[in-house]
Amino acid sequence: MRTHDLIEYLYMVIERGGSDLHLAAGSPPMGRINGVLEPVTDEEFDLADLRELILGVLKENQRAKLEKEWELDFAIQVENLGRFRGNACYVLGRIEASFRYIPSSIPELRDLGHGPTVEGFAHLRDGLILVTGTSNSGKTTTLSSLTQHISRVRKATIVSIEDPIEYLFAHGQSVIRQRQVGADTHSFAAAIKSALRQDADVIIVSELRDMETMRTALTAAETGHLVVSTLHTHDAPSTILRIMDAFPEEQQEFVASQLASSLRGVICQSLIVRRDQPGRVMASEIMVGSSAIASTIRSRRLTQLPNLIQLGSVNGMHTIDDSLLHLANHGFITLDDALVRARDADFVQMNHRAFLRENR
Repeated sequence: MRTHDLIEYLYMVIERGGSDLHLAAGSPPMGRINGVLEPVTDEEFDLADLRELILGVLKENQRAKLEKEWELDFAIQVENLGRFRGNACYVLGRIEASFRYIPSSIPELRDLGHGPTVEGFAHLRDGLILVTGTSNSGKTTTLSSLTQHISRVRKATIVSIEDPIEYLFAHGQSVIRQRQVGADTHSFAAAIKSALRQDADVIIVSELRDMETMRTALTAAETGHLVVSTLHTHDAPSTILRIMDAFPEEQQEFVASQLASSLRGVICQSLIVRRDQPGRVMASEIMVGSSAIASTIRSRRLTQLPNLIQLGSVNGMHTIDDSLLHLANHGFITLDDALVRARDADFVQMNHRAFLRENR
């Protein structure tokens, strides 16, 4: 038997510094606190309570869409607390949901842990920039922070296509149009095509979900627009492979050529529980679209990308192993956490030992 309403559960999560609330039948409400799931109360939901709790925050058309499609992405605004991205879906015939907190202010890129290379992407006039990582790795926050930075430092028309809209942007020096899939446009691909006729300088796509969206985004990046989007991949090579594998085999050579000519940068990131204080810290891999990177993508020799990224430090690149090593060496994360995320665990461990010997 539940004793609180949804708003109270959301407050409980945010008061503890959490990012997500999960509601499931037979389980207490669970919050993700610094990356770890914890119960926020000891009560358990029955099916009726859970259904009432979730449907109570949906509009009539959203309820109809959930009943028809069995899953729904949406956003809600809670007074004096902030915005939340919600996902409701059917699980074994019952409705369950999760909610992701969207802070009212968009963090600066540097506050997130990004350096001058990522800030420099804001000044590019065309091409494709990808922000990648697993779920709950901060991709949306980085994408929003980069969008905000572009609007502040450039006079541009920015079209942002989202599902759902999360952060709300201020225009800055730019004009920003935020369009929501399902409310303002039928699909990502359709909205990208429309943006080409809206004098857009920058097109923000919250996720490259399917082949048609990828195809349209690549075309926009090749025709004089800066396109920024996200993918669920863990490093730069897997990002390139993910896009190429989305297309039929007979089209992959052409797609590799498109990527080689249009890709300007890849930001791969993950969030790791801090060792030195409560919270999480970002580890990242940054790839910049140099001529050597382009040649390697065009010939599809993707296993060479990590070496090229490591050699490209003068151009602002670094590998995920470089980032993890830096965090472990300076006590931000444990060595064990670094090793489980490393591409080359032996490299990280060997260099960490050398660092400790030199700094005794």
